[in-house]
Amino acid sequence: MDSALVSSDPDVMSGALCFTGTRVPVKNLFDYLEGSSLLEDFLLDFPRVGRAHAIAVLQAAREDLAADAPAAW
Repeated sequence: MDSALVSSDPDVMSGALCFTGTRVPVKNLFDYLEGSSLLEDFLLDFPRVGRAHAIAVLQAAREDLAADAPAAW
């Protein structure tokens, strides 16, 4: 995934994959969505992550998954 979107540093949040420029783990976004919370809830609770940044990470994750998926017949 693009380093402009996410970063990992052993000195920040024990190396968890975080939104670049923050200490907010990307996992938190997926946990919120998995728990039936809205993107707006996540953004309210983590104001250092902008809407465009969160959506870009979701889009990149979707593209990475699609690239790894076998072609459907």
